Amino acid sequence: MLNIQKRLAPSFYALLSLPSTAMGFALSVQISALSWILSTKYGLAIHEIGLVWAAGPIAGIFGQVIIGLISDNVWFWGGRRRPFILVGGTLAALMLLALPNIGVISSALGRDAILGVAITIALTLDLAINISFNPTRSIIADVTPPGDERTKGYTWMQTISGTFGVAAYAIGAIWGNYALIYFGAVLVLLISVIPPFFIEEPQILQSENTDADTPQQKTSLVQILMAISPLWGYLTYAISGMVCRLMGWTMNSFWAGLCMGLTVASILLIFIMKRSAFGVRFAPLIPFQKILAAHSFTWLGIQTMFVYMFAYVQQKIEGLSDNQMGQVVSISFLLFNAIAAILPATVLQPLALKIGRVKTHLLCLGIMAIGYTGIWLFGHSVNLIYLLMCVVGIGWAATVSLPFAIMSQTIDQSRMGMFMGLFNLSVVLPQLVASLGVGEAVSAAQDKGLIFIICAISLAISAILWLFIKDSQAEVDTKGVTPVGH
Repeated sequence: MLNIQKRLAPSFYALLSLPSTAMGFALSVQISALSWILSTKYGLAIHEIGLVWAAGPIAGIFGQVIIGLISDNVWFWGGRRRPFILVGGTLAALMLLALPNIGVISSALGRDAILGVAITIALTLDLAINISFNPTRSIIADVTPPGDERTKGYTWMQTISGTFGVAAYAIGAIWGNYALIYFGAVLVLLISVIPPFFIEEPQILQSENTDADTPQQKTSLVQILMAISPLWGYLTYAISGMVCRLMGWTMNSFWAGLCMGLTVASILLIFIMKRSAFGVRFAPLIPFQKILAAHSFTWLGIQTMFVYMFAYVQQKIEGLSDNQMGQVVSISFLLFNAIAAILPATVLQPLALKIGRVKTHLLCLGIMAIGYTGIWLFGHSVNLIYLLMCVVGIGWAATVSLPFAIMSQTIDQSRMGMFMGLFNLSVVLPQLVASLGVGEAVSAAQDKGLIFIICAISLAISAILWLFIKDSQAEVDTKGVTPVGH
């Protein structure tokens, strides 16, 4: 074990953050370039671009949960998380190289199937990212003690990842998206493959529940389904939406309403019913389920912005060429990520120590909802869009750092990979709903301001749900610090 790991030195936190940074950079490239390429180079419609983006959440549904379950219980290539980081990083770099060559690949196959090839590449890229995303976050919890040090690990992760994300959008804005893609492929390969060899993982993960009542038991399918009960409505809509889209059917509005009702009912059940009503087996899952519910609405709003912001800029800012529109979106996301890179370690971590992580997160989400409302009402000039993207970046800074630390202390540490995978369903299922349902709504709407109305409402609902979530930080602090590596 390196001395910097034994001391939990800042340089170790930086090293520990690099694999996650690689996956974040790959996502930044995808966010900056994918919709732009598909719209300007290949002429795909908004709803078709949404279908391509739906490939990512599908990969996440299977990839993150399965990899999480497997990585908790295997050891090879000198680690538990290391093998998946290496494989995912290599594959992600290759798929980035394929992005600007969708037309070449389609021609080589002898078919005019741009949409099919784009979906395949996007699916493979997202599958690669999802193979690694879960382990890059789980490894932070594996090698840091619960409490402030773990929170520090995740805030460092976001600071470094966010800094590289800013660089990604700067490259796209200055030199163009093609330069960003090729630079990204090299960078992702290097910082995902090299750092894992300098991080020593614990061979045994001991259970360190913050809830003493949590029973030790093997994971069953029933327990997994119960754990994600707040997401049942999202899951039902995602499956039916994909089937309808692939079969060329139109989803019945009654069915969409039924899925919405299931979401509302399952969330109300978790937040309103007494813990004792769920029994000894499932009651310990309630804190985790509440976080899933709140986090899902955060991502429904954020993913809507990621996928469809280009359509808003196209409509609201007149006189832009395709390249200029791409630059406006790139600069917007640059500023968005710059705020997210600066705040976690400099502002959010100190603030969380004073008022708690949940209150800090809640405050940031409220500001984000206000920022989205501002874009809807006033985002009719480039400079105002840039300014308001800085405001919503405050919520993004919290979203990509604090929920991981909050969630990691509500579950059994020996099953961190599995729960991290389930937690990420609160990201990928809303992403799928945004790609399918929101895509149809945005495509049909004459006023693309609908995009940021959806964003604002989703973030407001999320903030309200976080009001009812308990911060476990105080409990952890009273239990002392566990040695690194468990």
